[in-house]
Amino acid sequence: MKKNKKKFPPVLRLILLVICGAVLGVNVYLANAKSLVGNQMPMPFGYGASVVLSGSMEPEFSKGDLIIVGEADSYQERDIVVFQDGASLVVHRIIEIDGEKIITQGDANNVPDEPIESSVIKGKVLFHIDKLGTIVSFFKTPVGTVLIIAAAIALVEIPRRREKDADDAEKQKILEEIKRLREEALNNTENKK
Repeated sequence: MKKNKKKFPPVLRLILLVICGAVLGVNVYLANAKSLVGNQMPMPFGYGASVVLSGSMEPEFSKGDLIIVGEADSYQERDIVVFQDGASLVVHRIIEIDGEKIITQGDANNVPDEPIESSVIKGKVLFHIDKLGTIVSFFKTPVGTVLIIAAAIALVEIPRRREKDADDAEKQKILEEIKRLREEALNNTENKK
């Protein structure tokens, strides 16, 4: 009785490999931007993503939410912006604009932040996805990166090994059939004598 193993569709495998490669590529890009330039949120093509790390913007955003940020030419009061404060990113709402000086405050905070220059603002929050940032943060860790690499290897190696095992089994069947036919031919030849 032949065991029917389900095959992993090659297109799905390719898509997953592309996703793994993209995640690894983004991780390398972000690590280089942070370590070489000190840029905590690179904005290729004018867009970036970040993870909310505190509850200062509750109830608008919660810790672990993923935010998507876009560059803007100008900002208005009530805009939620992301700015770099030293080595940290801050996600707060603009409460006052005075020329180039901007005052922000977290929705859950009682006190406004120190004024900032508009030049330190990375961009305006376009939208957020609840709790997805927790997953994104995990994949940025060494363990998450190793898991991505392991998944990519498994997506390539497991199907290759299954195909090799199937080919080996088929070769073995052919060899056994050849051996059987030889023995049968030898027996027929001996019986004719």
